[in-house]
Amino acid sequence: MILGWTVKQGCNIFDINTPDLTSILPILGTVGLILIVLEGSLELELNMSKLYFVGKTSLVALLPMILFSFLLAYAFKYFGNTTFKVGLANAIPFAVISSAIAIPSVQNLIPKNKEFITYESSLSDIFGVVFFNFITLNDNIGTSSVGHFILELTVILIVTFIATLTLAFLLSKIKHHVKFVPIILMIILIYGASKIYHLPALIFILLFGIFLGNIDELKNIKLIQQLKPDILNKEVHKFKDLVTEIAFLIRSLFFLLFGFLIQTEELLNAATIFWAIGITITIFIIRYVFLKLFKLSIKPIIFIAPRGLITILLFLTIPVSQAINLANKSLIIQVITLTALVMMIGLMTNKKTSTTS
Repeated sequence: MILGWTVKQGCNIFDINTPDLTSILPILGTVGLILIVLEGSLELELNMSKLYFVGKTSLVALLPMILFSFLLAYAFKYFGNTTFKVGLANAIPFAVISSAIAIPSVQNLIPKNKEFITYESSLSDIFGVVFFNFITLNDNIGTSSVGHFILELTVILIVTFIATLTLAFLLSKIKHHVKFVPIILMIILIYGASKIYHLPALIFILLFGIFLGNIDELKNIKLIQQLKPDILNKEVHKFKDLVTEIAFLIRSLFFLLFGFLIQTEELLNAATIFWAIGITITIFIIRYVFLKLFKLSIKPIIFIAPRGLITILLFLTIPVSQAINLANKSLIIQVITLTALVMMIGLMTNKKTSTTS
């Protein structure tokens, strides 16, 4: 982000004309989100002994997000002179942990903390997108909208089952040396098609990655045996390495471009800085309470709650009719910057403890 901002200042100083790159940001963000969630899910181990851990992590990802969203929505309603529903639509982007920042930042933590953050941030992205779409796409929240949501969830699970088996079959059968990139493109295509019909497409990405990453746990199932799990497992390791490389590239380009598009006056906007500080403090207070409630280690996990890529994506997709002045680009940038600084300082001060525990 700093590099992108510096390049922009250099362009201004030397009077270098640049095209408007704003429209590229959501595209890079979407592709980056897909690859980051896929990368994280490929790392996850899932077996019967971890069901309790996964369930607890899911609650830690979901409950603070809902509580924070509701609190901020009431604040937006009161100070922004709007409805609670519109306030909620604008509050949700601030409530979602960015897996794009969180997952790469915990590579040096002990495996237990690394696994927790990977699950929590990935699930936070999914819950956040689903919650955001549910609020913004339904004019009235009631029985019919809930029923429609359950139907969408059922459809995406069916799509996930069919697509996962098909892609796994292709991964194990294709002998051509170029096969991983076409599969990644097919994943992006399935995600895009699902989004057109407002399906919670990140669920497909997460389950597909978990399936491939845990093929050893499923090899005794007759249907899985048809995929030749021993061969598939070797291909998955190669696929994982490629996904990691591409995810790093896309993520770097996204934040470089985001930094390039930042206006200095937006970052230093005095009208929103107190809101940004208040939001940041509330984020970490709520996080502390829930980590204590679920008897999880406080440090360094408490510091790892950055806002970032997913916050920007959701903010950019808020319908014009539901946008409010309080939740503006300056506030988004300041909250992202503050939460990233808290995470950076927290990890630096706990580095020795985390790596030797």
